[in-house]
Amino acid sequence: MTGKPDKKYKGVIVPMVTPLTAEGKIDNDAVAAIMQKLYEAGAHPFVLGTTGESVSVPVTEKLQLVGAIMDNKMSGMIVFAGISGNSLQESVEQARLFAERGVDAVVAHLPFYFPLSPEQMLKYFLHLAARVPLPLIIYNNPITVKQSIPIDVAEQLSYHSNIAGMKDSERGLERLDRSLKLWKSRPDFSFLVGWSAQSAYSILNGADGIVPGTGNFMPRLYKNIYDAAMHGDSTNAFEYQEKADRISDIYLKDKNISQSIPALKYLMSLSGLCQPYVLSPLVEADDRAKSIIREEAEKVLISENIEWK
Repeated sequence: MTGKPDKKYKGVIVPMVTPLTAEGKIDNDAVAAIMQKLYEAGAHPFVLGTTGESVSVPVTEKLQLVGAIMDNKMSGMIVFAGISGNSLQESVEQARLFAERGVDAVVAHLPFYFPLSPEQMLKYFLHLAARVPLPLIIYNNPITVKQSIPIDVAEQLSYHSNIAGMKDSERGLERLDRSLKLWKSRPDFSFLVGWSAQSAYSILNGADGIVPGTGNFMPRLYKNIYDAAMHGDSTNAFEYQEKADRISDIYLKDKNISQSIPALKYLMSLSGLCQPYVLSPLVEADDRAKSIIREEAEKVLISENIEWK
């Protein structure tokens, strides 16, 4: 990685779950526990993203969550907060409120109701970037939005003075390689990869950061991937990646995103990090799913000699 620009937005950025009580309120104790775990691993929190059930969290609870995050922010942490929505005005207002509370950068994917042309996507993000009071990370996530931001559109946006980077969760090595080639040497634009299974590959080939959902449970493992890759140690980076993939399968295998988020929260509850509650329309993992997750966790984590309780 010799000669790679030293960018502000880099490293392991964990798309945090939103910890909840049985009443659907923010669980402040769980926020503190997760933030402590991220800090110890050298990771940063990204709240109110897809894994954080952002579209289901009421505005009042969003503000409480961000407040709890900032109360538990520790030295060196950068806090990212999602402002995605279908109303540009509401996204701008959320960004303003988050800025008042000390958030470092905001993240937004496309609106998800109307199908948009590439030109409409470009104009949307330009309008948003011009109005938010914090650096903006654009977020490509076709799994939920059902649309993909073309790389050509992202490249045009990358030169806007208030667009600091892109988080891309789309699968596809051709797209990933093209993105890495475009942005790995840009000192003013960070490329963050949300495809967890390609974390080692991405950093070894020039990505600035990784955004792994399993980092909620095992942030240190992804920091090991990142550190090894940054030092050009591909052998250890891919060994750590294989271990991370086996752990991810505990809650991801054979599940869609509506099932995997409750499964992740249940997995985290087994180690005391948070409770398993989710917000409607998601539903908590049922007893059969919980039994399978518990059995797989014991089998995989014990075989890997990982302390998790």
